[in-house]
Amino acid sequence: MNWHKRSGLLIIVFICTTPLLAQEFNATVTVDSRQTGRPNLQIFSTLKKSVQEFINKSEWTDKEFEEHEKIDCSFFIIVRSYESKEFSASLQVQASRPVFNSTYTSTLINVNDKDFSFEYTEFEPLNYNPNSFDSNLVSAISFYLYTILGLDADSFEKLGGTSYYEEANKIVSAARSSGRSGWENRGNAFSRGKINQELLSRNFDGLREAFYEYHRLGLDTMSDDKKKAKELIINAIKDIREVDSQRPNSGLIRLFFDAKAQEILNVLNGGPKMDIADVKGMLYKMAPVHSRKWERIRY
Repeated sequence: MNWHKRSGLLIIVFICTTPLLAQEFNATVTVDSRQTGRPNLQIFSTLKKSVQEFINKSEWTDKEFEEHEKIDCSFFIIVRSYESKEFSASLQVQASRPVFNSTYTSTLINVNDKDFSFEYTEFEPLNYNPNSFDSNLVSAISFYLYTILGLDADSFEKLGGTSYYEEANKIVSAARSSGRSGWENRGNAFSRGKINQELLSRNFDGLREAFYEYHRLGLDTMSDDKKKAKELIINAIKDIREVDSQRPNSGLIRLFFDAKAQEILNVLNGGPKMDIADVKGMLYKMAPVHSRKWERIRY
């Protein structure tokens, strides 16, 4: 088991007659069907319940997760149209992890997937099979769950999420032949295929290592030494800039700042005062879409 993790302490392993549940997620699922003009159809409620149970009651790893270790996440499905069993929708995915010795939770991912079409028949079972493509609904949800597991692991252990990204890659490979959009690794910088390709590329190891430094060495030590923690977070941002200079316009870097922009603003404005003019300039270059937040940074 990795540096496990959420308690921030060494874990004493003991034998217990009652086995721990292996489910890894505390997920909430919302289905917004107003755009269909038929929001009261029972199938939308069934879809919500089916997806939520699929996430929360399935076993996604061979690790044992105690209740406080489960990952909080949300899946917001906006159905644009529905005919027969074909759904055209978008999917907003968010996940967070706790920060040591605080009540604060830090967002790991906040992505809006607009290429989320799928077939679903009411009451059909949702089953994950990593070796075949049976359902775009199952494949897309499973892809994001393994990506979340990888990001969570990366935030606690340097490059700790690789095995989860590799599992997500199996999903991408099986789904690519389906003809459904969102699985390609060219063109759309924010496609599921492209995100997975970058997460597994050695070219982005520096970003993943900075992800660890930002969370485990930075945020998790805020309660001990705010100045040192802030310095480490600034160093992590500088390390991301190094990756960005080699791989500009990366979807993965964009996803990082989509999740972290408000938090970075709060960190840089809070704690001990530092000269961060150069960091502010880097943020403008890496994530100009968040320039209104960067304008509010004071030092």
